[in-house]
Amino acid sequence: MIKGEATGLRAIERADLPQLLQWRNKPSFRRFFREYRELSLEQQTNWYDKIVLGDPNTHMFAIDELATGEIIGACGLCYIDHRNENADLSIYVGKDDLYIDESFAPDAARALMKYGFEELNLHRLWAEVYSTDIRKQGLFQTLGFAIDGRHRETRWVENQWVDSLFFGKLVGEWNH
Repeated sequence: MIKGEATGLRAIERADLPQLLQWRNKPSFRRFFREYRELSLEQQTNWYDKIVLGDPNTHMFAIDELATGEIIGACGLCYIDHRNENADLSIYVGKDDLYIDESFAPDAARALMKYGFEELNLHRLWAEVYSTDIRKQGLFQTLGFAIDGRHRETRWVENQWVDSLFFGKLVGEWNH
């Protein structure tokens, strides 16, 4: 387990899938995910088998609250590019409809960043955040990510076009 101060990151287990699916399918969360459609348990299981277990360029984790041992969300490094030493950092906290909260998400993200920079020896972590996702923008700003760029009108959400904001953090900006 990769430990933060309040959270631990561990391998996602097949038994976690129903809980992750429940959070994943919440419309209030789904509007901020790349995969915008509601998923079935079969689709969630296929993702687990193909991506979590089968893709060496994706390292996904369950987020557990250390005090209770309860699963509270998921995070991971996706699209890992070993040649160019970068990866997409993905995170959400599902417990109590938090999505991105002010304690668990930053703690888990810092643990994941440490893993990416110190264990995988990555040079850069990045994240795509939709312009309507103010809370996640705040999370990445709190974590010291810079806005690297904007792709205009990339996604149709709730009857409007929204932009994709790209945040990045370099290993030299990492405060161990």
